[in-house]
Amino acid sequence: MAKTLIVVTGPTAVGKTALCLKLAQHFHTPIINADSRQIFSELKIGTAAPTEEQLRQVRHYFVGILGLDEYYSASLYEQQATSLIDKLLQESDYALMAGGSMMYIDAVCNGIDDIPTVNDETRKLMKQRLESEGLEALCEELRRLDPEHWAVVDRNNPRRVVHALEICHQTGRTYTSFRTGTRQQRPFRIVKIGLNLPREELYERINSRVDIMMDQGLLDEASSLLPMRHLNALNTVGYKEIFAFLDGTWTLDEAVERMKGNTRRYARKQLTWFKKDEEMKWFSPNDEEDIISYIQNSN
Repeated sequence: MAKTLIVVTGPTAVGKTALCLKLAQHFHTPIINADSRQIFSELKIGTAAPTEEQLRQVRHYFVGILGLDEYYSASLYEQQATSLIDKLLQESDYALMAGGSMMYIDAVCNGIDDIPTVNDETRKLMKQRLESEGLEALCEELRRLDPEHWAVVDRNNPRRVVHALEICHQTGRTYTSFRTGTRQQRPFRIVKIGLNLPREELYERINSRVDIMMDQGLLDEASSLLPMRHLNALNTVGYKEIFAFLDGTWTLDEAVERMKGNTRRYARKQLTWFKKDEEMKWFSPNDEEDIISYIQNSN
């Protein structure tokens, strides 16, 4: 039997965690987390990180291993996750990776361009410039230095814009010049499982999850992180809306409704990305037996 990496993904709140606990137990393998926010130890409630009970039930990797101020990237994740997968597949026929972070999953399945690691001095300088000059000014600079990347980058995402400029300044080359798009060949078979539900059912699950997070103490969690709000890890749905409430921009009810709406929007973005992948086989999260059969019989 070929060594197999099972990849389970899908939009937020679709039911990945519950299914993957069952798959992990069936295939006798731990879960490799592919959620770029659950990797931070301080973000438990707002990222719907695995509970202590779930962590005891099945071993998880890449959950709560970093502090918010520690640097991390899809490139580092690719290196560490593929090394772990190689190790796990020496001991078992299957490894299981699960999450909704599109960049992380793509990095492991297809590889990522060999873009240099940004040094601390450059990162600090660009962070200061973002705070003092603003995103619009940095976008204009990127347009001048690397118009090709400027044309495709999400110019509303400070992290993407700043990272491209960091590379430009540190190396003297354009960010585009490092992007080869060459797909890596992995020494294992990859079976991709996409989970989805009818739109209204998914939206109901998202709304319910937000309510549950609030009941679990998301307001207190976000309040404790307010002094670190400038960090990129907190530039994410859930925390941004609570910060706006704490600033007095919205009432708490408005913040919660915005959170639900922004989470639904993010789920649509995830689905748009994943549905471009022709290797993805789509299931309902309730199709446990069909999914197991597909994994075992897919060659």
